[in-house]
Amino acid sequence: MNPVPKPHAAHVLLIDDDADLLRLLSMRLHVQGLRVSTAASAEEGLARIAVEPPQLVISDIRLPGKNGLALFDEIRSTRPTLPVILLTAHGTIPDAVQAMSRGVFGYLTKPFDSKHLLEKIAQALQLSAAGAEHETGKDEAWREGIVFRSSRMGELIEEARVVAASDASVLIRGESGTGKEILARAIHRASARAKAPFVAINCGAIPEQLLESELFGHVRGAFTGASATHLGLFQSADGGTLFLDEIGDMPLALQVKLLRVLQERAVRPVGATRAEPVDVRVLSATHRNLEVAMAEGQFREDLYYRLDVVTMTLPRLDERREDIPLLATCFVQQLARKYDKPIAGIAPEALEALASAAWPGNVRQLYNVVEQSCALATTPLISLALIQRALRVPAMEALSYAEAKQRFERNYLVQLLKLTDGNVADAARIADRNRTEFYRLLQKHELTPAMFRGLPGNSAASER
Repeated sequence: MNPVPKPHAAHVLLIDDDADLLRLLSMRLHVQGLRVSTAASAEEGLARIAVEPPQLVISDIRLPGKNGLALFDEIRSTRPTLPVILLTAHGTIPDAVQAMSRGVFGYLTKPFDSKHLLEKIAQALQLSAAGAEHETGKDEAWREGIVFRSSRMGELIEEARVVAASDASVLIRGESGTGKEILARAIHRASARAKAPFVAINCGAIPEQLLESELFGHVRGAFTGASATHLGLFQSADGGTLFLDEIGDMPLALQVKLLRVLQERAVRPVGATRAEPVDVRVLSATHRNLEVAMAEGQFREDLYYRLDVVTMTLPRLDERREDIPLLATCFVQQLARKYDKPIAGIAPEALEALASAAWPGNVRQLYNVVEQSCALATTPLISLALIQRALRVPAMEALSYAEAKQRFERNYLVQLLKLTDGNVADAARIADRNRTEFYRLLQKHELTPAMFRGLPGNSAASER
């Protein structure tokens, strides 16, 4: 048997909830010189694809939660050139026809012939290599930490890639926790300045009297306590990118000095007699409405137009809900390593709870919820109860049909007896049951008509 061609140790992703099959197939592919990663669910697989796209996906059709065909549709929507081979233990000709008509590269029934599978893999990898140059996900290291499948985020990331090629100032808007600094770092990594420093500062977190020195530096003796010359962040970022987070909180006096630096491309440290030239690209971010701030005289209009050459707006997490399961699964993978726990993923009902929850804190809050759940997890799957605890919502009581029916029946009888002041004849008539049957129901639920006679608010006379 000829090994699969492996000029660059092609990366194959295996997705199956059968741990034994994953282990066996991984060993076979390793022998062929392939690099293999695994996932136990569709969501985990999508998260791995987002972090490190493989050259081929091999997936079982029957998976917990999302099935293999639905998984394929998701992959096809974002990575149309990524080949997918589906495996099933319950294959039929109509299933195979349906899968192939939707664009699945291969469809094999378990137990499959190893030689046939390896041939399919070899063909798929050749296809993947041929389409790699057209793959939109090619060379995605620059957007590390940005995980998405939504078209809205896809458009934003493509815009970031384009704007990164220029030196234009970018103003990143978005609510707290949406990932403004992560996007700024991605723009820096995708730019010609990628090998130079990326320096970030939160303009709202530093007192005004210290912010000027942090940004522009100071010379020895410039003020009380300045015992040595301090290099400012503009000079530290020379040749690279300076990220001014929460620029809307910068005091007006410093806005004037920042504008001068941007205009002259030179910075004068506090206490210095001359300015030093700097070559810095400025990215800024804010959660404030700067147009309103300008109208109120809290932000300079001339500075605004210097910073806002290009505007990019990050959506709230509830505006990209399709990204939540993928983000959560990706966070689980990171945090499982951090806490050294064998956590495989999130239970399907817990993922549904995450996808439907309110997220005022956006992606930052989602990470916090997942981290708390991982820290407390004692099982391979994070449960709904842990997610609800982290979300600070009451857990829904899950009842069987019989339990729910019994509870409803008892509450119904109680309400009838309250309404009729314990009059069984009237209660039975309202319930459309004869008295004998009604008494039997009362006995079943250990209810006595006398318990309800004379209660405040009862509207009927008692049984005679």
